[in-house]
Amino acid sequence: MYNGVINVYKEKGYTSFDVVARLRGIFHQKKIGHTGTLDPDAEGVLVVCLGSATKLCDILTDKDKSYEATLLLGKTSDTEDASGKILSECEVLVTEDEVKNAMLSFVGTYDQIPPMYSAIKVNGKKLYELARLGQEIERTPRPVQIHEIEIISIDLPRVVFRVSCGKGTYIRSLCRDIGEKLGCGGLMEHLVRNSVNSTETGKTFLLEHALKLEQIEQLVKKEQIIQSILAIDSMFPNLSRVQVVGEGIKKLANGNLLTKKDMKMFVPIGNLQESTFIGLKSCDAKTDITDLQRDGCQCLVYDTDGVFTAIYQYHENLHAWKVDKMFLQN
Repeated sequence: MYNGVINVYKEKGYTSFDVVARLRGIFHQKKIGHTGTLDPDAEGVLVVCLGSATKLCDILTDKDKSYEATLLLGKTSDTEDASGKILSECEVLVTEDEVKNAMLSFVGTYDQIPPMYSAIKVNGKKLYELARLGQEIERTPRPVQIHEIEIISIDLPRVVFRVSCGKGTYIRSLCRDIGEKLGCGGLMEHLVRNSVNSTETGKTFLLEHALKLEQIEQLVKKEQIIQSILAIDSMFPNLSRVQVVGEGIKKLANGNLLTKKDMKMFVPIGNLQESTFIGLKSCDAKTDITDLQRDGCQCLVYDTDGVFTAIYQYHENLHAWKVDKMFLQN
């Protein structure tokens, strides 16, 4: 079984679930999950976790992302993009300056109403399931963060722009809101996700490093795919590394508390693969176990064979390290 993280280029026409289904066939394993769903018509970076790395999925989704999008003014649709049923059409009479001012006004935090065609659950039902039944329910606006908007070109009624935003932001809904502010309506015509990154380190999954499904399939056949899979522990370059000794060997195997006498500092042989750091609370590199005895300080724990096994966190009230996540690899 493969364990680690891979940067996949999701092509247009695939759902994120389709990508995972294809990868299960390519890797011949079931334990695969994706983070940060992309719409079928969208393309770009889709971070996929393999094997025991699926435990990272909840961490990876809490990251900032950047996109390149095309806004089509003068039209609205039920899906808020070009794939949906057109609900209205309006002549676009706004000026380029008005478009720029309207778009840039969304930089910062604003309350965004999520689209009906989304995976958000209401009373146990996903919104898109209700939408397909012809139902539309009131959605509660949610605060989203738009870090930056860069306008690439304006050729009305189309506007091409880049946007950097926080988690939970729908670019379709941003296009809708810009169109509403301009009074002519708008929808998202095209979308590419350029990156998924951790703001804490600046490390990023970039579009230019993403592999298409066909490329991944060929690399698997050639037995060269391992070079493109990021090892789980390489995702945490800022966390100190320790190895269990003595009674700690059995404690780690059972996910029990670890104390100072159960561990020694550990330096893996060879260089860790360069990758994206997951923004967990971390401590600076240490040379003494005592330095890790600070409440909330996390460390990577390795077994006696030097195999990465878990992330532990020190709890002052317990005077010990408690497991955060286990990554037992099959």
